[in-house]
Amino acid sequence: MPLLTRSVLKEVLRWYAAGIALFMILQMADALSSTVANLISYRAPLEKAAFAFLSILPSFLNKALVLAVAFAILLAFSRMQQDSELKAISAGGIRPLNLVWPLALPFAVVGALAFFNADRLVPAGLDIWQNRAWYDIYGQGPPAPSQDTYTYAPAGALYYAGRVTNDAGGRVAQLQGVMVQRGDETITASSGTWDTGKRTWTLQNAWIVRPGQNPVQQLRPLVIPQGDTLAPPVRDSRELVTSELRRALGSDRLDATQRREYTFQLATRYADPLTAIVFALAAGVLGLLIRSRAAAFASVVVFIALFYVLWTTAPGLARAGAMDPTLAAWLPNMVFLGLAGVLAWRLR
Repeated sequence: MPLLTRSVLKEVLRWYAAGIALFMILQMADALSSTVANLISYRAPLEKAAFAFLSILPSFLNKALVLAVAFAILLAFSRMQQDSELKAISAGGIRPLNLVWPLALPFAVVGALAFFNADRLVPAGLDIWQNRAWYDIYGQGPPAPSQDTYTYAPAGALYYAGRVTNDAGGRVAQLQGVMVQRGDETITASSGTWDTGKRTWTLQNAWIVRPGQNPVQQLRPLVIPQGDTLAPPVRDSRELVTSELRRALGSDRLDATQRREYTFQLATRYADPLTAIVFALAAGVLGLLIRSRAAAFASVVVFIALFYVLWTTAPGLARAGAMDPTLAAWLPNMVFLGLAGVLAWRLR
């Protein structure tokens, strides 16, 4: 590697380490400000509070790994512009763009680290943060696995439950807000149980409605055959590793909204790590056009703000079906890659 390239990389990586530390501190400060009241109210021991925040650190790290790229390159190039180093390089016959391409190599390694972190550590950490750590601080057990708006429609019938809760994790689940239609008969009940071993629903104080007859309330438990299987509830897509996301998308358990959300989450597992490389190219070309440190700081703010707007808007568009989930996941990369192309054309 030429000595000049090594010196540029050394300058960028020095700022990159500072950028990671900065963005980690900012994110931790935000998390602390929003949760410190709960920690004080429930008198959380230090070890429990530390365990909770250690579980969320992988999520913060992935954001910091990406955001620090623009921070490092723009400030490093602004310092070199300020000290006329880039002018000296140009005067020596070296094309400015030749300083940008080598930046992709170290940030490709960062992308690989971000992919491993997003695939393994982030889902495990979010599962602890959302489902275990805080319930431990509250002195409560985590809520039982549940599924809302369950439906099952075999030939000539419809089974519906507003919520299915499997308290013990066994073959019997609790039902709430039940409706069963069989032919001309409609049965409703506020609660009941589902025994998948006996393949029955048992409804309490059920009402039966038939055409031309008054509703009749069953004072004794009403047992109805039900042949569906009790599957685990659909989990938050962010808590699943990539292989589990693929298996879930290959099944037929997801509704349309859940399928879009899972598809988007799977696409981001590959798109987000590559953002580090895209940022390196876009920020590198932009940094060559900056002539002052003040402009560099302004560029960092605009760069990150634009990315944040795209990054926070895309999931909602994908979940609502307003944009293809895969396209939404890759949208920030496409925008910044286009920006890099336009700026590189100006520097050609």
